[in-house]
Amino acid sequence: MFNTIQKELNQLIDLGLDRTLRIAVTGLSRSGKTAFITSLINQLLHINRVNNPHLPLFEAARNCSIVAVKRIPQQDLSVPRFDYEANLNDLMRSPPVFPQSTRGVSETRLAIRYQRNQGVLSYIKERSTLYLDIFDYPGEWLLDLPLLDLSYQQWSLQLQGFFSGIRTELGRTWLEKLKKIDLSATANEDILAQLAKDYTAYLLDCKAKGLHFIQPGRFVLPGELEGAPVLQFCPLVHLTEEQWQKLKHNAASNSYFSVLNQRYEYYRQHIVKRFYQDYFARFDRQVILADCLTALNHSRQAFSDMQEGLQQLFKNFHYGKRSFLNRLFSPRIDKLMFIASKADHITAEQIPNLVSLLRQLVQEGGRYVEFEGIETDYTAIAAIRATQQVAVNQNGKIFKALQGVRSSDKQKITVYPGSVPNKLPSEEFWSKQKFDFDQFEPQPLEPGESIPHLRMDSVLQFLLGDKLE
Repeated sequence: MFNTIQKELNQLIDLGLDRTLRIAVTGLSRSGKTAFITSLINQLLHINRVNNPHLPLFEAARNCSIVAVKRIPQQDLSVPRFDYEANLNDLMRSPPVFPQSTRGVSETRLAIRYQRNQGVLSYIKERSTLYLDIFDYPGEWLLDLPLLDLSYQQWSLQLQGFFSGIRTELGRTWLEKLKKIDLSATANEDILAQLAKDYTAYLLDCKAKGLHFIQPGRFVLPGELEGAPVLQFCPLVHLTEEQWQKLKHNAASNSYFSVLNQRYEYYRQHIVKRFYQDYFARFDRQVILADCLTALNHSRQAFSDMQEGLQQLFKNFHYGKRSFLNRLFSPRIDKLMFIASKADHITAEQIPNLVSLLRQLVQEGGRYVEFEGIETDYTAIAAIRATQQVAVNQNGKIFKALQGVRSSDKQKITVYPGSVPNKLPSEEFWSKQKFDFDQFEPQPLEPGESIPHLRMDSVLQFLLGDKLE
């Protein structure tokens, strides 16, 4: 009874206020954020009040309560507009290509006009409008948010713990140069610039090997900060605790040690903190995307690196229930959806395994979120579907397989992609089994058609369903 009353009160508040829902689409690098937002916009714009065969699980589309959807100008004119049209043109090329990856902050706004079918407001206001603000950010920048709670020493020591395996090999050139520098000597700008360049090359090599835990993120995607001194520092992963203390007490203000400290603090306070304050304080709902299959293809370390990156994303978001009072004064994320992307790269019976694997990847953070009481969900989707499920007859036996255009050679193939582990693979598992999930090109898209997808309707239902009742 109380929940029903609270829901009605929430609706009454919405009637008097501009009903806006702000959704953050987050995830690590190459997890499919741009494809996801492009598809989400496209699915909504193609809703037909008479027939919605492409969105059977989205109740507002199924019961025809959505009257119309259109893109409208965003409120913040300082943020670049999400380039939906360019992304759509990429998909309509011959041959089609996936939209370009996110390279900066962008935003889009939709107005969803809908018919109220239930609740007290169906008698007061028959039609309403929900304004949907969707924000996109580079995955590389997101992993800088944990720096807000770390001093230069704490950050360096944390990265020291990750500096093993393939990272040791990739970072050898940069680290050898770093060790030769007398950190107590007067800093030379040219040497600092070259040191940062070597560290950036190391981070780019890590990214190429499928590693996700890359800090600082602006080094590999600097945007307007390219060449600025604020991006010319690096962690001191070679120092012991004793060496840190000695340098803190003895290094002059113009020494390498002090200048590196100063630049890190400036980056933390003026770049990372401002980014957080400008964009992350006002979200209502959040999507976290993860490309588990590509991580499985690379290595055990790449997979573990992705897990660490996902865990880090939890630490700087405000989670908690929104009551009809505190939502007026203290906006918080009240719904969170974890999504495994590229679910069209496996056969249908493997999707539950992929969802189970995703759950375990984010288990620690997921338990924290559920403890806070917000609504969470886990799913696997293909925002832009690239393959078709087919049945293959081999020696009288029927096997489920995939058919699509392989990215590596642009050849149309039919393949059985194999099994997805339903839990975190053990070390023994990695040594015995190698993964090789193919990458596929998008299917051709004709003008006026909706983007083919897999389970985007379930995403729309979770994110928007309660707001369109």
